[in-house]
Amino acid sequence: MNSWRANNSSINSNGTDLTIGFTSSAVAVFLFGTNFVPVKKFDTGDGMFFQWILCAAIWIVSLVVNLIQNSPKFWPLAMVGGCVWATGNITVVPIVKTIGLGLGLLIWASFNLLTGWASSRFGWFGIDPEEVSKPILNYIGAGLSVLSTIIFLFVKSEVQSPPTSLETTRLLREISVNNSENIYSDASWVDNLSPLQKRVIGCTLAVVAGIFYGSSFVPVLYIKDHGRRNGTMYTGASQFDLDYVFAHFSGIFLTSTIYFLIYCIVMKNKPKVYPEAIIPGFVAGVLWAIANCCWFLANRYLSAVVSFPIITAVSTFRKIVHYHSYLN
Repeated sequence: MNSWRANNSSINSNGTDLTIGFTSSAVAVFLFGTNFVPVKKFDTGDGMFFQWILCAAIWIVSLVVNLIQNSPKFWPLAMVGGCVWATGNITVVPIVKTIGLGLGLLIWASFNLLTGWASSRFGWFGIDPEEVSKPILNYIGAGLSVLSTIIFLFVKSEVQSPPTSLETTRLLREISVNNSENIYSDASWVDNLSPLQKRVIGCTLAVVAGIFYGSSFVPVLYIKDHGRRNGTMYTGASQFDLDYVFAHFSGIFLTSTIYFLIYCIVMKNKPKVYPEAIIPGFVAGVLWAIANCCWFLANRYLSAVVSFPIITAVSTFRKIVHYHSYLN
């Protein structure tokens, strides 16, 4: 690890860096595509409690990484990226309830890719623009992502009205009795919306979530870029992306905790807690955290303008495959 960090002052385009970069991308793609598999058989309710458990696991992984990295300097600005990600993540449940997971995932993944790619490629938000060896191919990949977003905006949502048949009602009652548990109602403000309102709100939230996801790495990139300049408050900041994982993930956990406390206040201290989702949610959080650490490494050794299209596009495809196999 010491020899690894000793060579992190600049990105070398040698075979070792490419191997680390693509290997990290492959691991990130695999884990991002499967991290929610442990949860799919358990009820997560409105998602607020589940997100808090998920983010707690994410923070614990970052604590381990921080200890392995010998506790590098903590930059509070890096927490902003975690805050942005957590804010985008709380929109997932309303998105799924309004336009469905398939369409919602495609929209937010596309805008995630575009925001992350464009901010790195053109130097948005005060970061340095990154150059690529074959810009035409890079532009084509981004263009195809835009095209897929436009096409899938007109795909019919798979969300259906809650079943009301007598047999279904009996089945739900039997499940309730057999489990000997209180089943929380999944009704929410979404159920009072018209189909058009669901479509508009769901698509809008998916776009916002995608932009927030795609912006989450910007603070770290900003610190690194300004760390290479003289006369800034970040001069001399580490160029090794894993040194920012603890601050980034701390922002995620802090923000999710604040949102969960607000949720508890709104629910008059009676939040919908699903105990059976605790361990699966924790496992999902650990897998996500490891995947995101690999993404940090991919940004370091491939650059964000390369890693974003690879990781976002392929992991989205894997999630859609898992989703449709689950439906079938």
